[in-house]
Amino acid sequence: MSLLIKGVQVIDGLGNEPYKADILVQKNIISAIGNLKARKTSKVIDGLGNYVTPGFIDIHNSADHYLSLFSNPQQENFIKQGITTIIGGHCGASLAPILYGDLTSVRKWADPRDININWHTVSELLRSLERISLGLNFGTLAGHSTIRRTLIAERTRLLPKELGVFKEMLSHAMRDGAFGLSSGLGYIHGRAASRKEIHELLGVVENFGGIYSVHLRNETDKILDSVKEIAEATEGRGVKTIISHFRPIAGFGNEFKETLKYIGDTENLYFDTCPFDVSVRPLYTFLPEWTQVENLEKMLESVRSKKVTGLIEKDLSGIQGEDITIAGAPHHEYLVGKTVEEVSRNLGLTLAQALIHIMDVTNLRAVVFHKDVNNELLTKAVTHEKSFVASHSKGALSGEFIVHERSKQTFPKYLDIAVGGGVTSLPKAIQKITSRPAEFLGLKSRGVIKDGNIADLVLLGKNDYEVKDVVIGGKVFGQEQTKGEMLRHKS
Repeated sequence: MSLLIKGVQVIDGLGNEPYKADILVQKNIISAIGNLKARKTSKVIDGLGNYVTPGFIDIHNSADHYLSLFSNPQQENFIKQGITTIIGGHCGASLAPILYGDLTSVRKWADPRDININWHTVSELLRSLERISLGLNFGTLAGHSTIRRTLIAERTRLLPKELGVFKEMLSHAMRDGAFGLSSGLGYIHGRAASRKEIHELLGVVENFGGIYSVHLRNETDKILDSVKEIAEATEGRGVKTIISHFRPIAGFGNEFKETLKYIGDTENLYFDTCPFDVSVRPLYTFLPEWTQVENLEKMLESVRSKKVTGLIEKDLSGIQGEDITIAGAPHHEYLVGKTVEEVSRNLGLTLAQALIHIMDVTNLRAVVFHKDVNNELLTKAVTHEKSFVASHSKGALSGEFIVHERSKQTFPKYLDIAVGGGVTSLPKAIQKITSRPAEFLGLKSRGVIKDGNIADLVLLGKNDYEVKDVVIGGKVFGQEQTKGEMLRHKS
């Protein structure tokens, strides 16, 4: 199988100016670049002077958390916006490694009972995903909370011997191809981890040349302290660290600007962000912190306790119901698309009472869109030299989940902000979403258009930067069945 993409302007992914050429793809490899119009191939794309770029890399994707890798393996929404590679396993929750076939760590986003879990190790997971033929490339981190829960269940204290077993499991996951470790310090089970525990585990990650991805302990008034905590935990480890969904929460602009400057001045510290003013949050994170203990069942006891509900309601009295939309509620589809304000009005409840009611009927297993981001500062974040662009999205799920713009338009939106807004040139903007994340992750054959690299390519309109065609592993999406590669980190 051969493919000729002729008459294009090549943006190589390294920030260089475009140049006119044709690209020859044989099987899944870029085999030649130049004046190749006379070459005979089985398939031809006439580029018509449009741009060709490397495939976009979504460094923080949530298709694994929502289990849409299994319900929608083609992941068309991502591919249509130019994404050819996604990385999962963030915020402390990964699909592997697990000892007992238990995916409790993702139940805040989805219901693990909806899929057949036939793996334990990272290697077995990747082989299982290979069998279902994902439409794009996938790699994963090893989740701190996932391993922690598989070792000590709902306990919070990790004993020295258990930490030793943890390090062995993490080493095995890294040998199997995990790209590093992720932790969710803002979630219940990640919150219990000490700085010493994280520092010890990062020693394993360093030995394998991996990365560390972290959901901060606090993203509002103490965001700078939370970032400094990460800097201190990683000190001396030499591990490249990326802060997850780093965004300016409305009302905390000064704190965010101070933290952004600190990140800019700190070696090996980066962040990923999404160019939309909406956060995607598990429902339980709206509960007062004093009720966020142990597990969902324990928190539900508080929600349903007459003695405690009044105190929770008081703490929630300041919520803006029109800014909170129910995005996903497994087995409670009738709630999807409704705002807390609508539920409040329909049931004759206060906004706080309506939110507590939703928590009760969904057993806290719901996800919401919360419009809480400062747009002006968001533009500064998404174009910052230390930022990576990420969808933070789960793709499309059938029936029960609102498809937010981030599932369809994250990378076009970024190009509009960065290039359309005059912040940077198109080649530099493309570099940010191709070769930079590839280098960060250690993907040797992706992110750059050159002879011998994998043919993951995007054809962009020369005037509007609209995605015209996407090639994954040499196959043209929409014309052929694309099948991505299960990516394995090589230390």
